[in-house]
Amino acid sequence: MSDISSLLAAASAFDLTTMPRYARAFGSGHINDTYRVWGDGESQPPYLMQRINHNVFPEVDKLMENMWLVTEHLKTKIAASGEGRPELNVLTIVRTRDGGLYHCDRSGNYWRMFLLLENTRSYDIVTSEQQAREGGRAFGRFQLMLADVDAQRIYEVLPGFHHIGKRLDALKRAISEDAVGRVAGCQDMIQFALQRADRMHTILRMGKSGELPLRITHNDTKFNNVLLDDQDKAQCVIDLDTVMPGYVAYDFGDAIRTVINSAAEDEADLSRISLNIPFFKAYTEGYFSQAARFLTPAEVSSLMEGVLLLPYIIGVRFLTDHLEGDHYFKTHHDGHNLQRARTQFHLVAQLEDAEDTLNGIIREIAQTHGLIPGTNAG
Repeated sequence: MSDISSLLAAASAFDLTTMPRYARAFGSGHINDTYRVWGDGESQPPYLMQRINHNVFPEVDKLMENMWLVTEHLKTKIAASGEGRPELNVLTIVRTRDGGLYHCDRSGNYWRMFLLLENTRSYDIVTSEQQAREGGRAFGRFQLMLADVDAQRIYEVLPGFHHIGKRLDALKRAISEDAVGRVAGCQDMIQFALQRADRMHTILRMGKSGELPLRITHNDTKFNNVLLDDQDKAQCVIDLDTVMPGYVAYDFGDAIRTVINSAAEDEADLSRISLNIPFFKAYTEGYFSQAARFLTPAEVSSLMEGVLLLPYIIGVRFLTDHLEGDHYFKTHHDGHNLQRARTQFHLVAQLEDAEDTLNGIIREIAQTHGLIPGTNAG
């Protein structure tokens, strides 16, 4: 459904301050379809409407209940702190005319509506240390403000989303079935993934042993999921579909995946992929400026494992989707998911080479916050 009349019919189900008059595609998300909606009059607020991909998110009720709980909690915390404005620093869900959190149309499409946060920007690729630092501060504050919420209150809308064991099982199944005859063409990628399987279970093992607390995490902390204002200051964390119980290292690692990489996540020319260490340090400083208030020493020690795991796991997911016929991620050309996987695995290899340097930065910054012993602890 993308014609204007159908979009406006869906928009009319929501409790807007004006009649919707125009809509057009907005953004570049991989999963949901997003549209900007305009109403009558220049003074009316703009809206952002999304068609929820209910093949990916089949339990729309739980998805939207999660989002409502999180956004209302964040607004309450921001209002109480006096630092920021809830309506600008948190997504605002627009309810339907009958009070619901989403609308299901006659064709079985699921829709939701937000107030559009104007005069903000997002970046697919980080271009300055300030941007990196602000991204770290935004995601650190996001975790901090949710640290007092029982993780069991949040539904796991995508069971096993960052469970590397389940992701590798899916990959092995795809290899065995070879449904579209692609296994022979990507043996190097398959071997890369399988050779690292044991190390990539580290966070899971730490969680199962009780070393790591289960917290509410974002689980999709690409840098473009932070909206910045016109001064490149963090304003709002967006894309809350995957907010679920998880470990903080997942969010840290996924953010670093896009912050430290000098190229796009599907860059075909691998020679353009390199590590920007100053950006890594700036992000880590921004993150600890907020997260140091709740992190445990074990969580600090898990962060480097997350840095390695998250590009690896997204690479495994891209590779699996390629082998299964590209049914999950939107693709723009033949072999797109394989190209994405190759890019992510190349990034993993570079992170492995730089592991001592990166872990040293994490530990040094953690020491300045008194989280782990060290000569710089204050």
